[in-house]
Amino acid sequence: MSASALLASAAHPTELYALFRYLLTPAPSASSLSKQAAHRKSAVAPTANRARCYHFLNLTSRSFSRVIAALDDELRHPVCIFYLVLRALDTVEDDMTIDIARKTLLLKDFHNKIYQRGWTFKESGEKEKDRQLLQEFDVVIEEFLGLDEKYQKVIADITKRMGAGMTQYLAAPTPENPHFIEIQTTASYNVYTHYVAGLVGIGLTDLFAASRLEVPQLASPANIELANEMGQFLQKVNILKDFLEDLQEGRVFWPKDVWAKYVPEGRSVDALAELEHQDAALACLNELVVDALKLVPSCLNYMALLHNPTVFQFCAIPQMMAIATLDHFYNSPSVFRTTGTKIRRGLAVKLMLASKDMHSVKRKYEAYALSINRKNADAVGKNDKDKSFMKVAVACADIVKWIHMHDDAKRTPQAAVSGLKFDWVVMIGLVVIATALAMGMLPTVL
Repeated sequence: MSASALLASAAHPTELYALFRYLLTPAPSASSLSKQAAHRKSAVAPTANRARCYHFLNLTSRSFSRVIAALDDELRHPVCIFYLVLRALDTVEDDMTIDIARKTLLLKDFHNKIYQRGWTFKESGEKEKDRQLLQEFDVVIEEFLGLDEKYQKVIADITKRMGAGMTQYLAAPTPENPHFIEIQTTASYNVYTHYVAGLVGIGLTDLFAASRLEVPQLASPANIELANEMGQFLQKVNILKDFLEDLQEGRVFWPKDVWAKYVPEGRSVDALAELEHQDAALACLNELVVDALKLVPSCLNYMALLHNPTVFQFCAIPQMMAIATLDHFYNSPSVFRTTGTKIRRGLAVKLMLASKDMHSVKRKYEAYALSINRKNADAVGKNDKDKSFMKVAVACADIVKWIHMHDDAKRTPQAAVSGLKFDWVVMIGLVVIATALAMGMLPTVL
């Protein structure tokens, strides 16, 4: 762990404690993960291919490899292979050096490639950080083919749907539209996040249900939609925080029907990155934050359905990171000034350790919803371009309401009714305060 991570958390003792706990628990090596995966009843002895897969898992995301390592034996290897297959698919989509026609064919056919022993892809651009995964993709294929057929079907189905969906957003740059990807409407934004992330949530849910570590009903249509929105929430947070990095690489995922309202006539989305348009940029950001916040109750609903502790933690950790990140960059100019906007490493580790149960998750979500609402209240009257104040207040109130209602689940019926009334009072109170602040009837700092 870098010294900078420790210094960044120097003023936060609980984060330092979490960091030292993290340091005392080294990340599992590729070989140890491979051996763990082989302990499943149906698994064969560890192989070089398996060890190589976990090597790639560690390379692509060391923190995520820890989360996978904590999964029950039955799920660990299927989830690892699912992750690597989709990581390879995503690497193809992200690579702007591949001809559009060639990329389109590859994305649409990728679900067939994972059944072709020996297949590799050596045409990735030199700057693609996961190009080695594609160059040695044959080892992933071998491990995929060794999975139980019920897991293979889920992975292949999601790969097929995701690859086909990705092709809808490919385009060659032109003088009129210099971007490789540019989302035109909010509806398209929702469809895109479904394809690239919602389907991940759906696929994981199908894996959980197939493993029998979660009840089969988890994969019911209603719960599948919750899984879709879980994935969309994570993706939308990433899209918002990575605005500048994506813009520099020729990709614009913020929907045009939103950002076009905030840039001067005749200008493109790059105007949001200019200091003179900071107020407009923040107003645009906050409108899209509202869109993401509306998905939070669905995320909480989904996590409340989970029974297996390792599955719960696997799902809760990225969700906790996402709500913390949203709080971090809400109404923040840093999104338009620097790349790599992220929460402190110490806070990330602290959240990982706090993702053990639903009670802890609810308390953190409540704290972040209230934090965002405080920032929202403080910003009233300081940016006449921002019309999202009321919507942010209502979205935060909805999160707090959900948490309070579900905290009442174990009370007596009389107490539950009383608590429900209180929750409505809380929500209405927050909206009333929001209205008063918006109309200048209260001080801007409470």
